Amino acid sequence: MKSHLAKRLIFDSICFGFIFCIALIVVVNPTDDQWLNLSWNSMVAVIAGILGMALSQILISKKIKTLGESLFEPDFKKNHSDEKPFYRQFAQWQLFVLLFLLFAAGLKSTDFSIYKILDKDGFDGAMRIFSKLLNPNFDLLPSAVMKMFETIFMAFLATAFSIPIAFVLSFAAAKNIMKHPAAFVVYLLLRTFLNVIRSVEAFMWAIIFSVWVGIGASAGMFALMVHSIASLAKQYSEIVETVSDGPIEGIQATGASQLQTIWYAIVPQVILPYVSFTVYRWDINVRMATIVGFVGGGGIGKLLIAYQGQAMWEEVGCIFFVIAVVVWLLDQGSAYIREALK
Repeated sequence: MKSHLAKRLIFDSICFGFIFCIALIVVVNPTDDQWLNLSWNSMVAVIAGILGMALSQILISKKIKTLGESLFEPDFKKNHSDEKPFYRQFAQWQLFVLLFLLFAAGLKSTDFSIYKILDKDGFDGAMRIFSKLLNPNFDLLPSAVMKMFETIFMAFLATAFSIPIAFVLSFAAAKNIMKHPAAFVVYLLLRTFLNVIRSVEAFMWAIIFSVWVGIGASAGMFALMVHSIASLAKQYSEIVETVSDGPIEGIQATGASQLQTIWYAIVPQVILPYVSFTVYRWDINVRMATIVGFVGGGGIGKLLIAYQGQAMWEEVGCIFFVIAVVVWLLDQGSAYIREALK
């Protein structure tokens, strides 16, 4: 119950706080200097969150169900709640206002304009590039294929090396496994660490490893491996958190240890999703390998940046063709693997 209340308060404080902040921005229309005043803006955000939490408490005390209450309401309450039409539910209107403001803020912050898309000069320039991309220079094909093989093996090694590490970390990053207070601290620290690793994009890791091990495919492979470990560990752990409790309780009833419970009750339930995620990660790494090549990570990305920098779009079109064919082949291969594992 306490967990439900805490989640509801945190969620509603963020939602209402965001709405208050947007309303304040509309009223005040801050200058660039005011936007850059981080300490003042942080204080305003905290105050808005506190006001949002207070508003959530007031609404709940008046029996008005908020969006946070709807999302985190215990099952026994949901079963006894009265059904109301959409337009009579506060939570639905709260969701509508929140989504509307998110779209409005997104359009404003990205300076979205349909006129830029329809601008004739810009459109003509884009069409000139597309016309050259669609007429690739296949004289470059041998070099592109050779670099694509390098890219595929970069992605393969990065994925292969990341699997055992991510597999072990996934159980320590699963909340339903790390229930003991000391284990829960490890869980929080590990999840935070994985989030930090994932927040640094692979091309940044490629820059770091280019300095560490030198420019080339090795730097790209290490960059993809680090990012894959964090991503796969997160995905694996989320699968672990959704496993059925029945087999776990059955294994524990026999006196099995924690390690035996994981191996015999949890691993059989997660192995198929693990394989699916791993194959998909390899597909992602092949495409990401193109990006890390831009910053010294080797592979076909190195070739791509060389011709793109010289505006040689026919050659770039050939490289795109090779990448598209390989991605399609990987997609077909992963589909066959998923079918075989059903």
